[in-house]
Amino acid sequence: MKHAKHLQSLMLGASFLAAGMPSWAVVDSQGGPGVRQLNFQTPVTQIAADVYWLHNVMLAICLVIFLAVFGVMFYSILKHRKSLGHRSASFHESTVVEIAWTVVPFIIVILMALPATKTVVAMKDTSNADITIKATGMQWKWGYDYLKGDGEGISFLSNMATPREQIVDMTKVKSDNYLLEVDNPVVVPVNKKIRIVTTANDVIHAWGIPAFSVKQDAIPGFVRDTWFKAEKIGVYRGQCYELCGKEHAFMPIVVNVVSDDDYKKWVDGKKKEMAALADDPNKTWTVDELKQRGEKVYAANCVACHQATGKGVPGAFPALDGSPVVNGPKAGQLQVVLNGRKGMPSFKQLSDTEIAAVVTYTRNSWSNKAQENIVQPAEVLAARK
Repeated sequence: MKHAKHLQSLMLGASFLAAGMPSWAVVDSQGGPGVRQLNFQTPVTQIAADVYWLHNVMLAICLVIFLAVFGVMFYSILKHRKSLGHRSASFHESTVVEIAWTVVPFIIVILMALPATKTVVAMKDTSNADITIKATGMQWKWGYDYLKGDGEGISFLSNMATPREQIVDMTKVKSDNYLLEVDNPVVVPVNKKIRIVTTANDVIHAWGIPAFSVKQDAIPGFVRDTWFKAEKIGVYRGQCYELCGKEHAFMPIVVNVVSDDDYKKWVDGKKKEMAALADDPNKTWTVDELKQRGEKVYAANCVACHQATGKGVPGAFPALDGSPVVNGPKAGQLQVVLNGRKGMPSFKQLSDTEIAAVVTYTRNSWSNKAQENIVQPAEVLAARK
């Protein structure tokens, strides 16, 4: 009877838990990790295929060595134990045995190292790339600049697109690509060699896509590079692979591999989009117009550190609400936004209008009442010089 009551209480508790927590089906992420995935992601580059093969072969070699060594050990323990009348042998070193257990492992290591070295050397050969893209890590998003090849001149920021309410509210249904989706993916053509140049403007980040077997650190003040040549059209996902702060888990990487025709269409569309967003720096805006636009720029670029309330993160990121820099001369704030400072990256990649808008927004928000309450794009343009 006691056990029945206990079982009944457990079932009742489970029903309350089920009623309070949502249930949804977890599916494979398109181009990302799969449900119950036990091995590497399906390779879509030759390098990734080589890495996959090396992984399986070396795992098999290690398994054979493990079974052989422990098989002999357990056989000896069972068949030569004292209870069967065996007595321990007394002998000195054997030259043959010494040579054998030195030469055999050396041969195994060489056989494993030869194909691995060939693959590592191929990984580092970034020459003769069709397209070169610079990936700049920043807290906490990626900036991309197409430096060479089709699409040269294209530049954009890539932010995580997963809604914040899905992250903070466990009752919200998660998207299929939860934490692995962005607003602006990298787009490249299929079967073209793509060189990725990595750097960072604040702390160390790392750019990588598992399906490409690509992972390269992005270090402030240094330039590193890697490459890939995707052989299959599709969407492929990765993340920042270097712990870079509190939002480290929220800066995914998405590469969209498309056909040559679709890539040309994307390039044309992206350049038209950039031209449309390139506002005339000589245009004069009202305070309300700049505040409205600045709120969007702030949400995309500043809210992770300084928070929506402008209070910042004590001990990590300063508050903008009541900040002497924000409430002081606007020239000082412009220099901080353009050139950065200790603990804050430069935001030169934003347009003159975007910088003017976000500065104006901060100077007129929360409890701030800056005397110089408006910044025009022309002032930002002049400050860049």
